Amino acid sequence: MDIIQLLPDAIANQIAAGEVIQRPASVVKELMENAVDAGASWIQVLVRQAGKQLVQVVDNGSGMSETDARLCFERHATSKIRQADDLFHIRTKGFRGEALASIASVAQVEMKTRVSGEELANLIAIAGSRVDKQEYTQAPEGTSFAVKNLFYNVPARRNFLKSDPVEMRHIVEEFHRIAIAHPQISMDLYHQEEAIYRLPAQNLRQRLVAIFGKAINEKLVPVEEETNIVRMHGFIAKPDYAKKSRGEQYFFVNQRFIKSPYLNHAVKSAYEQLLPEDHHPFYALFLEIDPERIDVNVHPTKTEIKFQEERLIYNLLKASIKHALGQFQVVPTLDFEAEGLQHQHQTGRSGHFMPAKETVAADQNWRKLYEGLQDPLPGNLTDPIPIIRPSQANHQDASGDTAQWGWEAKEPVQILLSYILVPIKSGMMLIDQQAAHERILYEQYLEQLSTAEVPSQRALFPATVELNGGDAHLLKEYLAKINQLGFEVEEFGGNTFIVHGLPAQLHFSDEPTHLVEQLLEELKQNRDLKVDVNEKVARSLAVSAACKRGTRLSALEMQEIIDQLFACELPFKSPAGRNCFITLEKNKLERLFLS
Repeated sequence: MDIIQLLPDAIANQIAAGEVIQRPASVVKELMENAVDAGASWIQVLVRQAGKQLVQVVDNGSGMSETDARLCFERHATSKIRQADDLFHIRTKGFRGEALASIASVAQVEMKTRVSGEELANLIAIAGSRVDKQEYTQAPEGTSFAVKNLFYNVPARRNFLKSDPVEMRHIVEEFHRIAIAHPQISMDLYHQEEAIYRLPAQNLRQRLVAIFGKAINEKLVPVEEETNIVRMHGFIAKPDYAKKSRGEQYFFVNQRFIKSPYLNHAVKSAYEQLLPEDHHPFYALFLEIDPERIDVNVHPTKTEIKFQEERLIYNLLKASIKHALGQFQVVPTLDFEAEGLQHQHQTGRSGHFMPAKETVAADQNWRKLYEGLQDPLPGNLTDPIPIIRPSQANHQDASGDTAQWGWEAKEPVQILLSYILVPIKSGMMLIDQQAAHERILYEQYLEQLSTAEVPSQRALFPATVELNGGDAHLLKEYLAKINQLGFEVEEFGGNTFIVHGLPAQLHFSDEPTHLVEQLLEELKQNRDLKVDVNEKVARSLAVSAACKRGTRLSALEMQEIIDQLFACELPFKSPAGRNCFITLEKNKLERLFLS
């Protein structure tokens, strides 16, 4: 009996949608790329409920004829390829003819399109691959796609979508990629009728500043290199703009965004010894290369590319970035005191790198960072959690409860401005001061978020924070929870916020504006965690506000961390899963010296 049969088009389209349309951001990407290919000079993206309810993309491109309007929703229908050889000369965004068919198979789509010179537009309504309506209508030149109720007919897929803030962040990322690749096109992004970005046609530097904020302008370093194989151009950022999150890293090949761990490694290598290990540099780099030397048909999302001369491009990229950094004198200054170099982590920044002419002034500013370090942490830092003093603890085995750690009443010692050495009955214990403080703050914040609001200490002079559109949207999503923790942050219009106060019970060595920026970075890193909003905010703020490695602690401050850590419900791990402490028993130490 024959058992092989052809799949119906509707099912085949849904299978394709599983690869091409993974979330609302995928719809934004595909429709914006179609608008670019249509020659649009203006593209508008409107989103509701983070794209789950609506993604609408409107452009003033070439539009489609009546026949093309109907045919574009068929699988493998494309205007970009006529023969197999065309695959090796691709310069457009789309070419596979899968996107619109995939979208129409898992959503309700309404398209209006009008070609220049025609009096009427064509309207097509299609849902689940079935055409419900096709008629003439009034509409401006260009095309409008309204994609409603994504995955309405595939509830299992819809259930896999994340929260609105997470899905919106993915949409913003896709918008960034296309907006950076095509700064000459005016682009707008709205969510729930609120403008997140309104970007005029501009040059690349202006586009980067419009997206990431004015602060990046003075950090940008141009890269320009050309060989007979590839032309490289774009911008990298100075090392002191590096961040823990990987998000702000963009490679474009022939104006198509790509992901390449191999080329990313080349960039990271060029920054060797200029960045901490866990920080990532900003870059927006364009590679112009003959389409015959690359293969973009590797994956349906077209974000992976194979290069014929991959190793050569790696070396050229690394050399070009090193040359750019050297040309602008972005080299580490080496005449700071050793402790000063370690102390750079106190504020959580990645370090100060600057031209040699600024070294003297920087050295003076560096010394100011030590002022006030000898002051103890405020006594009321301990209020939210009962404290167990070393003298109160018994000397049972450390596997018992939080009061059974076998402490001996000896003064702790700080090592490498990062660890606290504590003698215990069986040997010694090393506490990671940053991981321990993160655990302490995390448990405090969780308790505070589940109870009453925390008192705030108002600043004498409010601080202004100006964010890019994506970060501003993220902050608005979490603003109520953040203010519940004792912050006083309010919207000031546009993407600007005012910080009026900070939690009263905490000692912050950082500037309020930088603390807010750090908090946003942590929220971005934690966005995909399957935890509730309280845990996400508590985790992010704990990491942002904790005392960093490289911070000098007084004996009292060390004792406060020890006492509070072992009064925690779970003192073993930081919120990120790092060990808060390790123990070295006497017999293990003796074996180390015998080996």
